[in-house]
Amino acid sequence: MTDRPLTILFMPESAYGPTNQCVGLGDILLKRGHKVVFAAEASWKGKLEPLGFVEALVDLAEPAEGAVEEDAGKFWTDFIAETAPEFRKPTIEQLESFVAPTYQALIDGAVYCEPQLRAIIAEHRPDVIVEDNVVTFPALMTSGAPYVRIVSCNPLEVRGSDDLPPLFAGYPVADRDGWDAYTKRFDETHREMWDAYNSWVQEQGAPPLPELEFIHSSDTLNLYVFPEEADYHDVRPLDETWARIDSSVRETDEDYVVPPEVADRPDDSALIYLSLGSLGGADLGLMQRLVDVLGTTRHRFIVSKGPRADELTLPDTMVGAQMVPQTKVIPQVDLVITHGGNNTTTESLHFGKPMIVLPLFWDQYDNAQRVHELGYGIRLDTYGFGDAELVDAVETLLTDTALRARVAEIGEAVRKRDGLRKGADLIEKVGLEHVGA
Repeated sequence: MTDRPLTILFMPESAYGPTNQCVGLGDILLKRGHKVVFAAEASWKGKLEPLGFVEALVDLAEPAEGAVEEDAGKFWTDFIAETAPEFRKPTIEQLESFVAPTYQALIDGAVYCEPQLRAIIAEHRPDVIVEDNVVTFPALMTSGAPYVRIVSCNPLEVRGSDDLPPLFAGYPVADRDGWDAYTKRFDETHREMWDAYNSWVQEQGAPPLPELEFIHSSDTLNLYVFPEEADYHDVRPLDETWARIDSSVRETDEDYVVPPEVADRPDDSALIYLSLGSLGGADLGLMQRLVDVLGTTRHRFIVSKGPRADELTLPDTMVGAQMVPQTKVIPQVDLVITHGGNNTTTESLHFGKPMIVLPLFWDQYDNAQRVHELGYGIRLDTYGFGDAELVDAVETLLTDTALRARVAEIGEAVRKRDGLRKGADLIEKVGLEHVGA
């Protein structure tokens, strides 16, 4: 509790990953006596207020006539489901067919909600504004309150060195093959869109965007979420405005008791968590194939079934729900099979669990490659893996005692660094310095 309560406004991307990231930080700040406002997308209505936050929601597009209440983040769930065939392509081909349309959808949302954000800021008069997104919202930067950027994607999003692999490519750090061709293709597919957005951003009173980037960094404080043991700091040193949060594991998830049908298992059976995230789970065909192949093993599974949960059939060796309290599940399992979303990747390392990573889109390729090249798990071809290849990867990681011990040690170190409170401390410090100025 503080004797100088602040008003802190969070603006997360609508997807569960960034929103949950902000929820974790906001919960700590709320418990310290601050007012926490969420300028979240409208489908989050009723999901944030029960946690103690003020909902000041925005529409990212014109609401459909007669629209009914939607699941949180439904816009992006539908978008991913419709574009899932693109994920079978090499990442360089996805630049035109997926990455650019995604940026354009995000830009369209930012342009549409700009007047709403200005009205929210005028009403709540925040002492500090925190954005966790991949595009700039000029209203957040021009309010007069200090602006904090959070990067809850893979930190390759933070450029600054020619020795970094290109963003969203999933290329190794130690092999530059393909880097130049990918970078050239990114320019070809994104330059016109960037030029138009950069002009609009400046018309709203914000500074020019960095070259071929779609979001500003803060002059005051930038946070990025990634464990030190997996970071790229050796090839990309950052200035004093940047601070790493090794992990940011929210404390708002309810407890999870492992159901007896998978808790009671043979002595040689492991307990494994399977999740392709709130968006990847929309690919029902891929989810069902994973379940069917893994169901042939002797192991037991907890499955985050995703938005099409009712259509997914689980064998007797698996339990699951549309969503499970992930931060309470991961500590109880032996292995995580994931899409490589930044939350799941960092939470798995936070709890010291090895991973099998099946990337689908965006920074998931970069996380999958980083986990693989550092030896913290195995990256597989998401749509091209063989049945035996997946089963062998499971057995390899479960029986590699040296790897398991090493990842467990990393988890212990990450937990001691307590990134959640470090992030909250830094945001709070920015706000207190502002009101005391």
